Amino acid sequence: MENPAETPLAQGVQQTQQPAPPVQQIQPEEVLLTWESANRPFKKRDREYYTTIAVIVFLLSIILFFAGQFLLIAVIVSFAFVSYALAAVPPENTKHIITTYGIRMGEKLYTWDMLGRFWFSTALGQRVLHVEYYHRFIGNLSLVLSDVKEEDVKSALEKYLVFERPVQTFAERGAQWLQQKFPLDKA
Repeated sequence: MENPAETPLAQGVQQTQQPAPPVQQIQPEEVLLTWESANRPFKKRDREYYTTIAVIVFLLSIILFFAGQFLLIAVIVSFAFVSYALAAVPPENTKHIITTYGIRMGEKLYTWDMLGRFWFSTALGQRVLHVEYYHRFIGNLSLVLSDVKEEDVKSALEKYLVFERPVQTFAERGAQWLQQKFPLDKA
């Protein structure tokens, strides 16, 4: 029997031992910034706001009733109810934490690979941080900035995400124009 090292196939192949790849150690999660604020922007509304919405819904419902659009009436009434519920019920407070792993909102962790660009805006008189969210769908995380400075948030997030405001869509520009021209409450 031949020696396996002397065969023509084995003579052309050098056997070298590859070193094992280094074991990567998991880095502990480090807190970069933390604050507590409401879940969503909120403004206490007065009676005039609710009556304005009720009158608009009533008039649209009458017009749509005579047009035979009963499903659209149900959609408008549903939208009015959601608007009422969001304006009447104050939001709960949540702890927001920016870490080296991602952003924690309450008990939920959004890792950096799920997040896109970020930007700031104002909603109902409150400063809001928006972060694009890509997981099962494209969305937007909105975090109300209560007592934390925008510069601190920006410096913590710029290490991981791009600071860029997306271009407004036609629907967003239209909604903003309507809100400016026909406000539902006093300024």
